[in-house]
Amino acid sequence: MQTSQKHQTRVNIHRSYHQPVKDVDQFCLPHIQILENNACSDIGSQGPSVSYQAYNDQIFTLESSTAAASFVAYDSPSAISVSSSRSPFSPQGSQSWMSDPHHSPDNTHGSPFSGSSVVDDSNGLKHKLRELEVSLLGPESDIIDSCNCCFTSGAHQAASMAGLNHEQLVDMIPRLDLKEVLIACGQALYDNDKSRVAGLMHVLEKMVSVSGEPLQRLGAYVLEGLRARLESSGSNIYKALKCQEPTSSELMSYMHILFRICPYWKFAYTSANAVIKEVMEYEQRIHIIDFQIAQGTQWMYLIAALSKRPGGPPFIRVTGIDDSQSNHARGGGLSIVGQKLSEFAKSYNVPFEFHDTSVSTSEIQVQNLNIRPGEALAVNFPYVLHHMPDESVTISNHRDRLLRLVKSLSPKVVTLVEQESNTNTSPFFSRYIETLEYYTAMFESIDVACPRDDKQRISAEQHCVARDIVNMIACEGQERVERHELLGKWRSRFMMAGFSPYPLSSLVTSAVRDILKEYNNNYRLVEREGSLYLGWINRAMATSSAWR
Repeated sequence: MQTSQKHQTRVNIHRSYHQPVKDVDQFCLPHIQILENNACSDIGSQGPSVSYQAYNDQIFTLESSTAAASFVAYDSPSAISVSSSRSPFSPQGSQSWMSDPHHSPDNTHGSPFSGSSVVDDSNGLKHKLRELEVSLLGPESDIIDSCNCCFTSGAHQAASMAGLNHEQLVDMIPRLDLKEVLIACGQALYDNDKSRVAGLMHVLEKMVSVSGEPLQRLGAYVLEGLRARLESSGSNIYKALKCQEPTSSELMSYMHILFRICPYWKFAYTSANAVIKEVMEYEQRIHIIDFQIAQGTQWMYLIAALSKRPGGPPFIRVTGIDDSQSNHARGGGLSIVGQKLSEFAKSYNVPFEFHDTSVSTSEIQVQNLNIRPGEALAVNFPYVLHHMPDESVTISNHRDRLLRLVKSLSPKVVTLVEQESNTNTSPFFSRYIETLEYYTAMFESIDVACPRDDKQRISAEQHCVARDIVNMIACEGQERVERHELLGKWRSRFMMAGFSPYPLSSLVTSAVRDILKEYNNNYRLVEREGSLYLGWINRAMATSSAWR
């Protein structure tokens, strides 16, 4: 169904809602200078601000999701013509389940972070498991609990609004809980009760604000996703955001803000670099394939670290795979990244070569990767695999095909960083609740570092997070490119492709803990089964693992 002209004018994700409102040191480059860049100048007192300018030029990066992550990720290649903006990182098998997304059969190996369930835990099993985990892991395992926003428990309270009409709900707005209204709206949409959804969305418009509390800000973008889904226009709305994309310098600035105030991408860079350096300790020729190279910042840190190696630095070759969002942000193709990295390596007397591949991640073939005999291979997947369609989307199953292709190259190590969320094959309402929980935690983590009325912070969330949220709520099939999986599912995929886990060493953990000292103390780090989990309070946000 095509969106009406009236709707296209009315739906604008950028509108304002008028409401009140050791070895570790070697991964830190000595000449990366602190750069405020007028972004979020009034940083919260709970965590110092850090921003980076690399090699006399701004080469900031924040790919993802979404988030990341995006962090966060996210920077994201897309299965459709429009690539997803990244969440501040940049973050599912073939079946769908209405049960707890964190305990569904998709998570075959479990996760140290248990999510809340849309089904009552009447037998107290979850409580018993929690007691066992505390006895085994100690107090730090608090991060294993579900997100403190607890949307699932609010689902029962939200049901109490079912008997109220539109006028009654409007009258009750000062006393309504925004969390409950968001849940009720998602449930009504899942039940296809369109008239009720319309009424609840009218109430939501009066409760959300892009400059409000974390949940109010999230609610503003969730509302757009709900509206797009209600009118079957998710794809149109999602693509229309491309027309409102900022200039390359503006987008780079927004990415920089999130890179500076959130640790999600530094978590990815630091953990992956520490593993690669460790595995390649005695190699003289190293080839790195980066499936989400963005601005190339990550490899500056590694080049600097390897330049200090006893006996001299190794020869390093980097193959970069691009995406349209990073291309737009840097204002040009991968040749820009290659030139920056080459100049940087030269300044450290490190022999270096850059290989530019213009093929998208889902279309990569062996011949595109310029494999050479005699080079030790490392492959990097930073917040990118969750954008690959799997068997639930297409028979091509690019997600598993890519892993099998990489395994055929016999890499010494493969590094994986992903958002710890379950949104791939979950039915709509389970995915909706999961999205609310995950992004509430993300907006909370942003909130402690930037004033709520900071215009650049607002723009960063709008351009680097909002579109991921709209995509997860409004789109389905191949047009839904935000398809996160829990580490347990990634573990299954990697092992089916022939990989074995490479446990992260204490050096990797120490390196990540060191960077987290720069941020709010509500960020948590837990090591489990050789992998690292980065969390915000009690919510898992991202995982880092390695494979061989």
